[in-house]
Amino acid sequence: MHAADTALPTTTSAADDGAADPGSLGVGTADEDWTGDAEFHEYSRAVDPIGSGLTSTIPVRSFPASLHGDGPTRIVPLDLSAELRVTYTATSPGLLASFMILRPGEMVATAPDATSELYFCLRGSGRSVFASDRGADDQSTGTIPWEPGDVVVLPAGCTTVHTADDGEDIGGAVLYRVTDAPLLRYLGVRPHEPRFRPTRHAAAEIRAHLDAALADPDAAARSRIAVLLANAAHRSSRTVTHTLWAMYGVLPAGTEQRPHRHQSVALDLVVACEPGCYSLVGSDLDASGTIVDPVRVDWEPGGAFVTPPGRWHSHHNPSGQSAFFLPVQDAGLHTYLRSLDIRFASR
Repeated sequence: MHAADTALPTTTSAADDGAADPGSLGVGTADEDWTGDAEFHEYSRAVDPIGSGLTSTIPVRSFPASLHGDGPTRIVPLDLSAELRVTYTATSPGLLASFMILRPGEMVATAPDATSELYFCLRGSGRSVFASDRGADDQSTGTIPWEPGDVVVLPAGCTTVHTADDGEDIGGAVLYRVTDAPLLRYLGVRPHEPRFRPTRHAAAEIRAHLDAALADPDAAARSRIAVLLANAAHRSSRTVTHTLWAMYGVLPAGTEQRPHRHQSVALDLVVACEPGCYSLVGSDLDASGTIVDPVRVDWEPGGAFVTPPGRWHSHHNPSGQSAFFLPVQDAGLHTYLRSLDIRFASR
């Protein structure tokens, strides 16, 4: 890689950006009446493919901050494809999360088959220069600057070059990225049109709204203290894109967020925390509303973890400083399908 004022090589990841593998659809023995692939199963034995093990479950999984430590410019996918039994890179059935590491003055180019891309700047600063082959004339090209705490979402059809600012005192940048490319791979489709315009949620505005929520006299009685990141194109769902839901939340010192669950998968990014913060995840609650036999997930700044759908989970901060986190879910899609089914444990 070279300085920003010279010709720059491009780092890409085919698996990350949903490049299709060559091949053909498997075809069974077909007769002239095309019944060769037809199968039949007795209902009571086939109705629960997850319970029977035919369809894999989604694991609770942590990804350490060391994945975006020192090293070259690169994209590091948080890959659970083996656990999900799919042939393409994925973190959940419908989403792919990655860390994008950019050395000073270096860049990465992306052009995914996805309808939504979300970026959160963990550290450093830089810019994303996009060109869309599907946008309106005034939205077909542009440059979006970003700095720590900014959230940027890009629609379908964007070819984008992400570049970290250069300088001897700048250590490069790290972006956390989530796309819905696995959903499109499962459906066997490519995006047809953008559903929103490129949008930046500025860190200063996010924190101002979060501070206002924290200062509200009723804050302590609420299930969580957070700001939903939304988009003007999706006011009926109040989600950041039509498939993605994102929230910037705070867990004040010495508090816990009581158990809750939802049918969307949560890809949780820990933005900042002190040692001792953790989450508990489990399938059941006891009579007091406490998670039974939970799996403990310890937090670390810059780390990420997966919370499976339908599992009860609670967040705990016994430290002396507030913790901040960014869950990204496929709840935009679930909200549209009316299937999110979020529930909270009784106090």
